Amino acid sequence: MAILFNEKAKTLTLHTKNTSYQMKIGNLNYLLHLYYGPSIKDPDMSYQIMQYDRGFSGNPYESRNARTFSLDAQPQEFSTQQQGDFRTASIEVVNGDGSYSFHGKAADYRIVRGKYKLDTLPSVFDRDKDTADTLEVTLLDPVSHVQVTLLYGVFEEADIITRAVKVTNQGDRPIHLKKIMSLCLDFLNGAHMDLVSLPGRYGQERQVERQHMTHHIHTIGSVRGSSSHQQNPFVILCDREATEDYGSCYGFSLMYSGNFLAEAELDQYDQLRLVMGIHPKQFSYELRPGDTFEGPEVVMAFTTHGFTALSHIYHDFYRSNLCRSKFVQDVERPVLINSWEAAFMNFDDVKLVEIAKAARNMGVDLLVMDDGWFGKRDDDNSGLGDWYVNENKIRCGLHRLVEQINDLDMKFGIWFEPEMVSEDSDLYRAHPEWAMEIPGRHGVRSRNQLALDMSRKEVQDYLIEKINAILDDANIYYVKWDINRSLADIWSNALPPERQGEVYHRYILGLYRVMDEIILTHPDILFEGCSGGGGRFDPAMLSYYPQYWVSDNNNPIDRLKLHYGTSFVYPTSAMGAHISDSGRFVPLETKAVVAMCGTFGYELDATHLSRKEQKICKKQSDLFRKYYHITFRGDFYRLTNPFEPGNMTAWQHVTKDKKESLLSVVVTNLTCNGPQEYVRAKGLIPDAMYSVNGSKETRSGAALMNAGIPINREVPEYSAFQFYLVRED
Repeated sequence: MAILFNEKAKTLTLHTKNTSYQMKIGNLNYLLHLYYGPSIKDPDMSYQIMQYDRGFSGNPYESRNARTFSLDAQPQEFSTQQQGDFRTASIEVVNGDGSYSFHGKAADYRIVRGKYKLDTLPSVFDRDKDTADTLEVTLLDPVSHVQVTLLYGVFEEADIITRAVKVTNQGDRPIHLKKIMSLCLDFLNGAHMDLVSLPGRYGQERQVERQHMTHHIHTIGSVRGSSSHQQNPFVILCDREATEDYGSCYGFSLMYSGNFLAEAELDQYDQLRLVMGIHPKQFSYELRPGDTFEGPEVVMAFTTHGFTALSHIYHDFYRSNLCRSKFVQDVERPVLINSWEAAFMNFDDVKLVEIAKAARNMGVDLLVMDDGWFGKRDDDNSGLGDWYVNENKIRCGLHRLVEQINDLDMKFGIWFEPEMVSEDSDLYRAHPEWAMEIPGRHGVRSRNQLALDMSRKEVQDYLIEKINAILDDANIYYVKWDINRSLADIWSNALPPERQGEVYHRYILGLYRVMDEIILTHPDILFEGCSGGGGRFDPAMLSYYPQYWVSDNNNPIDRLKLHYGTSFVYPTSAMGAHISDSGRFVPLETKAVVAMCGTFGYELDATHLSRKEQKICKKQSDLFRKYYHITFRGDFYRLTNPFEPGNMTAWQHVTKDKKESLLSVVVTNLTCNGPQEYVRAKGLIPDAMYSVNGSKETRSGAALMNAGIPINREVPEYSAFQFYLVRED
């Protein structure tokens, strides 16, 4: 059993292969956090907590005259509200009597085999071969009868611990949740730690920032209705000296697609508290007697071997325990071409067939018909919500168009943006009350569209019916599911005024239900997520989609940073990456090398390429398939940091058995008469011998990792190199 209870010490210890996590039912039955780090055998780590009279720090009433026990200085598993702890709280609740207080004490615990499941939210799952256990700890406020259930999932071999929370109103009057954090983790000393996050903007998602912890509350989050381009629900706390290959790193990945918050607070005693969960902005959720609210799951990982090892933990786990789609493990992803940058909305069925015929010469397997095929949709001012085929464009009908593409021995894909509506649409004219607009106010437009109220069941039912009808009408192999704006005008005509604080979260719950009824009921379709690029790239989305569009920015040089940041938590197999006309001075071969650090495909008009260019693309498509088992299933290494000065960006994939490797380099800054550049490999067996790109000469793993491979300087700007390494047995 990976979870142990020590009766004498009243400690609960969670063990994975290389880590331990310990808590204690401590003084006055408060649940105290004791340890998270490398594996230990000690049954009680509470010796670390030194009790002092902290002067002006409040003491629980039950402690009587003892002034050395203050919640303001105790490391807690779930911080209380209005109980003398003035640090950031895990919960804010308005009780039935109007008081703002939660005084939760450990009332019970339960250890069960297998990983818990959430009823309303996506969560990771355990497979038959996994050793997974669940711990449930119940905290109860004896006055308000508010019960908090802390959920812990332990994946022993994967070195993963998950956390989630449930709040149940066991009282006899309604309560209102104002804040609920799924994770609270206290470190006894965090002054030496750094916080790493992935901020960005449209077209520049998941850049990397690292900051020293200071005596402030460091806040990372989104209030845009989605996890957003601007922030990602993932943070790392690490040693100040941590590097790619060395140092303690704690990862926290939140499985939620809406507004989120992560707060890291270094307090007056250099203790560090991290909380993570749903953002409290415009959040007020009513729980009537007997109601339960679920908070989203946080996936935690720890390593002493730096950022690379942390990434490997997440990559392996998210490839195996996050998404059940057959395209994650069992079915190889196709090389696709998307019509968007080829034709935008100016196409018809004949044009699409012409693109498909040309693309077939490039080794493409799949044609995707993007925006513009439905309703009255010639620009972005109309048509959204009218999910029926525009027969003025697709004159032969969708079913026949798909047959024509299939006759070319190609598959067919289609684009949807289900969550949005145009004012100029049949849907809006029939149901204006389904759009998010505050009564008496004009709605905020973005991309000339409004958001549907996904909290309404009738909206969900409409989308499920219409989209499933399209998917069932033809042999559709792929769906791109998009959302192209942030949410504003948060209001639901289906809820009373006093419950409008529930809309943000109910929107996300409604979205998950729609995805359950469309995506999960079509297991043979490859779904890819998109949000104006990578604006909702989070693990909850990836539990439905095996891949997500990294960014609308296809410039390959910008993509080097985009892929670098995304790779800190998400595997290559989840990263949608294509070749396009963007970056006109970058060679086609270089664009392909960059796109191979992802799902690989094209965003261009294949009919405009020369025969020579089509042959180059065919060669690159074949190489993508050749290296697929390395890039999609191997370990990923960041060899250089594109955010630091340098003349090249390099990365590497290595198979699990270390027999094959693909090392990729893009020359980004050629200088006149500059020094010779070398790229040093990682992840190889030092004593093994490797051939490089089929050469009869071999090099030892030690030589390749320590001396490196020289990079030719006599090349055009933005040239790229790929080194295919094979172990010689």
